[in-house]
Amino acid sequence: MTTTTAPGSHADGVKKARAFAGRVLFVLVLTLIGLAWALPLVWLVLAPFDANPTLSLSWPDWTLGNFARLIDNPYALRSIGNSLLLGIGTMVVVVVLGALAAYSMSRIRIPGRDAILYGLLLLSSVVTGTAAMVPTFQLITQLQLINTYPGVVLVLTGGLLPTVIFILKDFMDSIPKSYEESARLYGAKPFRILWDVVVPIARPGLAFLSIWTIVQVWSNFLTPFILLRSPDLQPAAVIMYTFYTESGQADLRLISTFALLFSAPVLLIYFFVNRRYGFRFHGGIKS
Repeated sequence: MTTTTAPGSHADGVKKARAFAGRVLFVLVLTLIGLAWALPLVWLVLAPFDANPTLSLSWPDWTLGNFARLIDNPYALRSIGNSLLLGIGTMVVVVVLGALAAYSMSRIRIPGRDAILYGLLLLSSVVTGTAAMVPTFQLITQLQLINTYPGVVLVLTGGLLPTVIFILKDFMDSIPKSYEESARLYGAKPFRILWDVVVPIARPGLAFLSIWTIVQVWSNFLTPFILLRSPDLQPAAVIMYTFYTESGQADLRLISTFALLFSAPVLLIYFFVNRRYGFRFHGGIKS
């Protein structure tokens, strides 16, 4: 007695085989992309411990001498502290002003509000750009803030604040107004409502924007390079530019070691905030 295979079952088998092959190919492509991203990170971790690092990835000749050389540099470790001061200072100003402005624009009907918001967002890329460095330098000089941290913080805030307002305004719109109305019934003032009702709900979004602001300031080279003249005040992104020999060749031992230390604070802040808030970037609870 012979059995025959139904045409439908054969077609289903072909479809399953094709689907399986597609998934395998997709995983292979993702694996290759992941390796392409991982190799530079592996180099970043291994090169500082190599006595003679190169741009190629290889097993290092283990040593701690690169860290000793970096510590001997009078500006290296200080520059990381300077970057922290600039990043945290700018973050505080941007988040506080951004939260106040976003809450006001979300709750008050201003004629042409959306046009103003999009206009600020469009022009914000010009404030800290190369084309605006000459007028920015002249303005900061007239304000007598050249070679000071407040001058750098003001310029960086002008470039980052419109984006923060744009994002937070959409976040504030999603918070139910019934929460605020309940607080008003108990006599709460606007600032009290903002601090006790709105801020706790918007905390994940504020945490996300805080990290985003620090990262933007941390990697900014042009603004502090133009406005800070003293090496004692310059941040890490500017000091790294000095790790070259007199002939213009990069000193890979110093650059690789400094790059590892340069990336550590941002990673630590990211993992702390991610563990605390999980970057749950969504609005309030809908009523």
